[in-house]
Amino acid sequence: MARPKPATFDKQKTVADNRRVRFDYHVEETFEAGLALQGTEVKALRAGEASIKESYAEVRDGQVWLINANIPEYSHGNRLNHEPRRPRKLLLHAREIEKLFGAVERKGMTLVPLSVYFNSTGRAKVELALAKGKQAHDKRQTVKDRDWKRDKARLMREKG
Repeated sequence: MARPKPATFDKQKTVADNRRVRFDYHVEETFEAGLALQGTEVKALRAGEASIKESYAEVRDGQVWLINANIPEYSHGNRLNHEPRRPRKLLLHAREIEKLFGAVERKGMTLVPLSVYFNSTGRAKVELALAKGKQAHDKRQTVKDRDWKRDKARLMREKG
């Protein structure tokens, strides 16, 4: 019998966030994926150096790859340092990969990383979202809603 998934992911230390995703995309579903890292990449992540701003994920040959994520070289590394923008393999269950592949192929959705973090056992994880792109009018509506919530909170503070 399979273990039940936790409602939220166990984030101990967040290394990188992509806050722009929720503005540019409608996030449908999120997944937690492991990262296959090489030598000094883990040390660079533990130092808090990573960027996933322009990155995305794609399904290739039955595997999921994180493309264009930047983990800079480790400052105390030697000639065996890693390449900063290499494609990194994401570790997911076969059923999850099939589900992601089907959604990307048939529904025209995109795989975008929301955050990179270390869980309570010290493993590097990626929070991956299955998302659909927003159009310009959707983005304007998001800005209007955010401004209205801010103004409403300000009015409630002034009156109450």
